[in-house]
Amino acid sequence: MSVEIISPAAESRPGEPRRAQRAIQPVVGVLADGTPFYAPIGEVISDDSRVACHLCGRWLRSVTAHLRAHGWTKEAYSEAFGLERGQPLEGPETRKLRAAALASRLVFEPAIREGSAAGRQRARAGELTRDAAAAARGRRIPEQRRRKAMRALAAVQPAVTAQANRERAARHLASRAAGAARRQGYPDIGSLVLARVGQGASLAEISCEAGLHKDWLSRHLGRADPAAASAVQLGRTGKWDARWLPALRKLGFADVAAYLQERHIVQHRTVHAIAAEVGMSNHAVETALHRHGLARVAHADKRHRAGQRAAQVAASRGFGSIADYVAQRRAAGWTWRAMAAESGQPQSWLRRAAGAGKPAS
Repeated sequence: MSVEIISPAAESRPGEPRRAQRAIQPVVGVLADGTPFYAPIGEVISDDSRVACHLCGRWLRSVTAHLRAHGWTKEAYSEAFGLERGQPLEGPETRKLRAAALASRLVFEPAIREGSAAGRQRARAGELTRDAAAAARGRRIPEQRRRKAMRALAAVQPAVTAQANRERAARHLASRAAGAARRQGYPDIGSLVLARVGQGASLAEISCEAGLHKDWLSRHLGRADPAAASAVQLGRTGKWDARWLPALRKLGFADVAAYLQERHIVQHRTVHAIAAEVGMSNHAVETALHRHGLARVAHADKRHRAGQRAAQVAASRGFGSIADYVAQRRAAGWTWRAMAAESGQPQSWLRRAAGAGKPAS
């Protein structure tokens, strides 16, 4: 589909025969209702003095005035072709002429001056901004504005965007925490939490009372008020550790942290062995290790014995580790069979130790 347009140069002078220079402009696309259009959606195609009409492809000084020929309004035209409502549909020269005409009318016509003054007053008071926001509510974002926003975002560095997102999230978190505390009659979220925890309430109960999700304080208290979060955690630790104390006192330990350090880190006892000794579940032991900042070592006893075995084998050959022993022997051209015969260990064991870079079980 295409359209024939007559350029200004094709216009004939009075008394001369009409000589039309014809240019072919292709159809760019078709609207949902089947209406063809001759300029891209979300764009206004303009040269120095004219603008292309989306509906027919003609180049005009003012598409706004031309729309009556199609039976369209400017609002319907802007919405159909993804243009912002404030987007001018006139060429630069036409806009300059209109601006010059308006400047002279401001001088000589009182009604124009009064209207301009009233508009500036409404702008200073923020009324125009509020009216524009109300008019845009519920209306989809024009394609033209979406493209502008995407170009602006593309120019922003990712680190700047990430920092802005973090700051916005922090402000939102602080606002929600302050609102929750204010609704309960407290000056800040920390005061609310400490007061209610002292009365025996859980963080889930406090969250629900403040109108928040039941897990909100558990997730966000550490960022909203680190001091209150530390105090709550300390109180929880004391309450949870109290269950351990009767068994630990019989074993000669004063606190849970010292007991776990000795049994799991120093003596390399497994979680299962510790649980059996104190009469707790494996899950309770794992939770206590995490609570006291101790890393759980899987198969601790087995790994410890394997490490001792590897250290003894390496030391017997004059090396600091099995990995060093294997690396040096391989560099000298030894086979795995020769190394196994020298060390008295299976080839598979030597391979695992060398591949992992640490003792293998």
